[in-house]
Amino acid sequence: MDVDALIAQVIAREGDYADHPADRGGATRFGITEAVARADGYDGAMRRLPLARAEAIYRRLYWSAPGWDRVATRAPRLAAELFDTGVNMGPAVAAGFLQRALNALNRGGGDYPDMAVDGRIGPATLAALDAFLRHRGPAGEIVLLKAVEALQGERYLTLAERRPANEAFLYGWLADRLS
Repeated sequence: MDVDALIAQVIAREGDYADHPADRGGATRFGITEAVARADGYDGAMRRLPLARAEAIYRRLYWSAPGWDRVATRAPRLAAELFDTGVNMGPAVAAGFLQRALNALNRGGGDYPDMAVDGRIGPATLAALDAFLRHRGPAGEIVLLKAVEALQGERYLTLAERRPANEAFLYGWLADRLS
């Protein structure tokens, strides 16, 4: 799994500087919101956020901290999707999607026990993922990926329904993020 390639893809999709009036995230550069940049200690103009700093933020906050690197050793395509979902919706939301999907796919707890949907990748989530992949084989990763994408798509629709200003982004969210 080449996390640098994943980061480059996100940055290419997100673009350089943006400050769309309907975007609650405000000013962004390379997809990094001003709030995230400030929390990381950056105090300059968002238009000048260095690319290397954005890449480091993605690697630390959106890859390593949520545990996608540990998922990648088991299911690389799933990890790539969780990374992208985490960038767009927050890592805890992406982790929650994975946990919900794993709970729903455990055949009533027969393959492995349900876990708490806490939005964190820890030992219980990794054990469930390992058991799921062991029981379902290589095709399991594809099915799990579809389940996570279905949850993501449903959330996008809900966001647009609840806040009409988000309709400005819905087409792009669906086109760019769901396979």
